[in-house]
Amino acid sequence: MDCSRVRTLVHRFCAGEENWVDSRTIYVGHREPPPGAEAYIPQRYPDNRIVSSKYTFWNFIPKNLFEQFRRIANFYFLIIFLVQLIIDTPTSPVTSGLPLFFVITVTAVKQGYEDWLRHKADNAMNQCAVHFIQHGKLVRKQSRKLRVGDIVMVKEDETFPCDLVFLSSSRGDGTCHVTTASLDGESSHKTHHAVQDTKGFRTEEDVDGLHATIECEQPQPDLYKFVGRMNIYNDLTDPVVRPLGSESLLLRGATLKNTEKIFGVAIYTGMETKMALNYQSKSQKRSAVEKSMNVFLIVYLCILISKALINTVLKYVWQSEPFRDEPWYNQKTESERQRNLFLRAFTDFLAFMVLFNYIIPVSMYVTVEMQKFLGSYFITWDEEMFDEETGEGPLVNTSDLNEELGQVEYIFTDKTGTLTENDMQFKECCVEGHVYVPHVICNGQVLPDASGIDMIDSSPGVSGREREELFFRALCLCHTIQVKDEEEADGPRKAPASGRPCVYISSSPDELALVEGVQRLGFTYLRLKDNHMEILNRDNDLERFELLEILSFDSVRRRMSVIVKSAAGEIYLFCKGADSSIFPQVIEGKVDQIRSRVERNAVEGLRTLCVAYKRLVCEEYEAICKLLQAAKVALQDREKKLAEAYEQIEKDLILLGATAVEDRLQEKAADTVEALQKAGIKVWVLTGDKMETAAATCYACKLFRRSTQLLELTTKRIEEQSLHDVLFELSKTVLHHSGSLARDNFSGLSAEMQDYGLIIDGAALSLIMKPREDGSSGNYRELFLEVCRNCSAVLCCRMAPLQKAQIVKLIKLSKERPITLAIGDGANDVSMILEAHVGIGVIGKEGRQAARNSDYAIPKFKHLKKMLLVHGHFYYIRISELVQYFFYKNVCFIFPQFLYQFFCGFSQQTLYDTAYLTLYNISFTSLPILLYSLTEQHVSIDTLRRDPSLYRDIAKNALLRWRVFLYWTSLGVFDALVFFFGTYLMFENTTVTSKGQIVTASTHTIFGNWTFGTLVFTVMVFTVTLKLALDTHYWTWINHFVIWGSLLFYIVFSLLWGGIIWPILNYQRMYYVFMQMLSSGPAWLAIILLVTTGLLPDVLRKVLCRQLRPSATERAQSPCPSAAWRGSHSKQVMLTFWDTEEQPALPAITGPSSHLHPSSWRPCFRGPTGAADGQTAG
Repeated sequence: MDCSRVRTLVHRFCAGEENWVDSRTIYVGHREPPPGAEAYIPQRYPDNRIVSSKYTFWNFIPKNLFEQFRRIANFYFLIIFLVQLIIDTPTSPVTSGLPLFFVITVTAVKQGYEDWLRHKADNAMNQCAVHFIQHGKLVRKQSRKLRVGDIVMVKEDETFPCDLVFLSSSRGDGTCHVTTASLDGESSHKTHHAVQDTKGFRTEEDVDGLHATIECEQPQPDLYKFVGRMNIYNDLTDPVVRPLGSESLLLRGATLKNTEKIFGVAIYTGMETKMALNYQSKSQKRSAVEKSMNVFLIVYLCILISKALINTVLKYVWQSEPFRDEPWYNQKTESERQRNLFLRAFTDFLAFMVLFNYIIPVSMYVTVEMQKFLGSYFITWDEEMFDEETGEGPLVNTSDLNEELGQVEYIFTDKTGTLTENDMQFKECCVEGHVYVPHVICNGQVLPDASGIDMIDSSPGVSGREREELFFRALCLCHTIQVKDEEEADGPRKAPASGRPCVYISSSPDELALVEGVQRLGFTYLRLKDNHMEILNRDNDLERFELLEILSFDSVRRRMSVIVKSAAGEIYLFCKGADSSIFPQVIEGKVDQIRSRVERNAVEGLRTLCVAYKRLVCEEYEAICKLLQAAKVALQDREKKLAEAYEQIEKDLILLGATAVEDRLQEKAADTVEALQKAGIKVWVLTGDKMETAAATCYACKLFRRSTQLLELTTKRIEEQSLHDVLFELSKTVLHHSGSLARDNFSGLSAEMQDYGLIIDGAALSLIMKPREDGSSGNYRELFLEVCRNCSAVLCCRMAPLQKAQIVKLIKLSKERPITLAIGDGANDVSMILEAHVGIGVIGKEGRQAARNSDYAIPKFKHLKKMLLVHGHFYYIRISELVQYFFYKNVCFIFPQFLYQFFCGFSQQTLYDTAYLTLYNISFTSLPILLYSLTEQHVSIDTLRRDPSLYRDIAKNALLRWRVFLYWTSLGVFDALVFFFGTYLMFENTTVTSKGQIVTASTHTIFGNWTFGTLVFTVMVFTVTLKLALDTHYWTWINHFVIWGSLLFYIVFSLLWGGIIWPILNYQRMYYVFMQMLSSGPAWLAIILLVTTGLLPDVLRKVLCRQLRPSATERAQSPCPSAAWRGSHSKQVMLTFWDTEEQPALPAITGPSSHLHPSSWRPCFRGPTGAADGQTAG
């Protein structure tokens, strides 16, 4: 539990607040309630300052250091550094301290600069001017000085300075329009309504005279939920109580539009506003590669401890013989002789730990972070993933999961707005069994004056005519659409055929399609004015209905209603919703005919809604008002009480008819689904639509094929048989062939086997997830999972948002632990997007809640194909090579040091010079692998598009399995043996000259300890760099520059380091060593032979594997290497995913070719090239 929450609870308990309710009371304008009304309890609330920064001037250093040393790699090297300072170790503390200092400093500077920018933004926001009412006058003050209870005035195009309860506006109907693009990304106008009793206030004096209190919930981050009530004190004894909901709340960060000014009272300020509460990040997701890295790190830590332990034991075994522990040239002091044996052994153990600590690649974490951060730009710069229609491109909200895009095994996708366009077109309606189709299409052209009706059935009689007009009126009245008279509205569509130019504004494409469709059938919705809805009937007569109540739509009830009063005084309740939610509430009407038409339309893939009504007498309406008022003013369980009230009101209805709306499949959605299945990914569709509609869409997008045998696990079937019997029957069916043929666990698309598809509905899923009385809740789940594993595709219909998340979690936590991806475009998809390993939001027409809560966002579903099969593939290949290469090159680095101890009496003598120890991971080998991890393309983009099955080669973390890890480690050990013993054998016969110099007997070359270590180090640097060059399939001029430049830098540095007497150094043991070594022919021969020998096993393995057992990726790789080395080619295809353009001359099957321009890649490489040394220190 959060500590602040504990403190609050303790404080309330100590204060005697036994009946404390999670709400707050706000005194509007800081005016006390009248005597006898209620006790006046002043409450303390935070001011209106926004603090998004993490640090202050005083706590930056300690807090930043604490956060950085919480990382285990940094803490480990800090311990090593402290050990070097405390005890006598063979290496200088600089070798560990300098890389650690560099990494800590660079990270601190980066985080400090980012926090300074946040401070600047906070100050600009907190110091902006705000108008508020004081003693009936308008006063200006800084935003940070606002307090809860202040009455604020906001003008058009200004942002709200805090969360306000809407009191009044300059508009006569007490409404205002706002945009919340900075909160949830939605650019459409939202309509908010002022409190009924205060909407008439126009002046500052009117508002200042308001005497009221507001009771509302404590701050919580949900942008779309607010529960409160206002007590207005007039001359009456009892206050007037008005409910407050989300329609009365104006959020900080939203912008006022198309309204001259509004007045509102501050209820949440500063860090308690909903915008500030949403600053907190989502739960951290970790990729499979990161988990493998941590496991490998633990393995290498065990190897390090083992090495140190072995050397410590052997040292004391070797020194057990006389005179070996105390040679004549290194006599011990008396205090050293008297030291405890165990203390000496522990000190030696720590010294060996320091000597071998470089096997742990601390710089790997920094390099991985840089690779992920820079690599994430490849998606955002990909012009092929830019949608011209919407002007939107892909977004990367987190770069931590880039490589996870290459490991996806299950995709869970929404249907409406994700697979389909969410662009609704009214197709037909059925009234009393008679079908009406708007007469608007002729030879593919929209007729400008089309207002007629095509009757499919015979014309209705007199009573049918009355029901028909009632049905059309219901469609005109039962919605929440706003009408804007001005033509310059952003986003919405103009009503096509009416004498009055009006623009409909709606967040629901379904409602928009129905209102525009019924307009073509002769009834036009005009506007809502003075709480009266105006419509134009078929005879062009104006009809006015007083809007009494709106029973809002919710995803559980799946219907909405309005209560209106006609000019004749008749009160109607009109209700529309899904057939499954309307039919149970109906007691009259031609149910069978309408149900038949609904099912027929659903099979054709149309979205259907049913419409019903009932007449209310005055007594019934009064009872409804009391019931709704009691629920609306409740502060506790308001949603539950409203749901119960709606259920009581929306019953005993008379069925009028149904509508059918078409939602077209998105462009290339079918191709994308087909490619993903070929890649071995299972695709599940999770939707709230009815089964027939969703199944038709699944056939259209090729999720189901005509050969697919559909299995149903639905409520209807469970009613006929028990759930146990149904599951066992399905399990028996899908496992029928498992004894003779092995089914591919990924796609199940084997030609030899029957292809199965499963359809399950929400009610059946609830029964499966429900724990059984005997406690064996897992049995049904396991059976269900077994059936799903053997189906090529699964359709889940009638799903509530929470059930979508339950399905994702069920698969995610199954015994195979598959990597899951969820994709959707609406707020109802957020739960599954957050639950999946990777969440992708589609920037669609249902707002941006999904995109805002996702890890990645794309404009269209078709872009998922390239994101996974190309970007995900490359990301995984690159980072897996980076991780394995780091461990490999550090084994090559440290294992010769371990071998050297057997030849120096375990004296902890270092093999390499201090400068080489420090710069090996920082400079000599850092840039080549970083660049490789950013640009490598082992196969072309067109090949990955054309052959999705290549995705299977990297599935299940294939390149970071234990077998591959052991190969890289063994290769590192082999190379280290070659480096050390090759050099040792070459200079085996040596003699000592009269000057004390060691000279080889055969070549008479001066040879010593540092020459030996330098030669080993030189062979090692060349070998590990050339190993990376051999692994590079995709050569560009910058690859050549970095790889050969790194080798040249090592040579130049060594010449300068040993060729100049540096006055800043106390001693210079490397003076002239490197030049002396290069002046020897045998040294050159040794370098060439040993480098060749070290690379030979890897080259042989590659050749043999390609010839004897090539993988699909190796078969797809181009056999001609020359094209990859051409400079002009390199410029064109180097970073294809940054900048692309179509080449129509190529065959369609290969897809668009990709080209790059210098302007595309320069911004990326200018930064990392200059800063990579520091950021990959280790």
